[in-house]
Amino acid sequence: MDLVDSDIRQWDVNDVKEQFGDSLMLLPSNDNIKELQTILRDKNTSRSDFKFYADRLIRLVIEESLNKLPFTDCEVVTPTGALYKGLKYGSGNCGVSIVRSGEAMEQGLRDCCRSIRIGKILVESDNDTHEAHVVYAKFPEDISRRQVLLMYPIMSTGNTVKQAVNVLSQHGVKEEHIILSNLFCTPAAAQAVRQTTSARNTLEPTDMRMTFKLCRKAVLLELKLTLLYFR
Repeated sequence: MDLVDSDIRQWDVNDVKEQFGDSLMLLPSNDNIKELQTILRDKNTSRSDFKFYADRLIRLVIEESLNKLPFTDCEVVTPTGALYKGLKYGSGNCGVSIVRSGEAMEQGLRDCCRSIRIGKILVESDNDTHEAHVVYAKFPEDISRRQVLLMYPIMSTGNTVKQAVNVLSQHGVKEEHIILSNLFCTPAAAQAVRQTTSARNTLEPTDMRMTFKLCRKAVLLELKLTLLYFR
């Protein structure tokens, strides 16, 4: 977390907007999110309280991630017999957690989508070079046809996420179908992931934009990225 802290203070909202332009979206700020972040950063927070409030923040991020999935129109009949025109998720969504920290976000996803399938990726990083490589991956067999919520709570260098995106691409997942749900991230990590994905899509750069969901109030103080997704 120290690496995250040291890098965070180098950016403010204007810096982020300048570097990422229209591809950046801000999650509306509120005191509830700021309180959750305060509790998580307090050295006096107990283990049980940390887990409780981390789960709350994870749930908020997951809910916003789900909001980025495709929806289709539908009609239902209410108990009074009236027709209601609404929406439902498009078919073919799944979650993928980057082991081990990403597994902490699985319950938040299951709380929102009880029957959703969840795959796993294990990425190991060299302590000296920070180079990452995938040692294990298990996905639904038809993952190439699915929208993927990639769960990883903290990014300091972006190397782990880059490798995870690579292995998903190797399994046929389109990068524009990958949504990365993330709690805390450094600007350097965000740039690294963006540059890697853009470099692989030089023929169709408009298809590979990176969007960041941020808590505006937290950005001004600490640049806490709460969600980013490829779209």
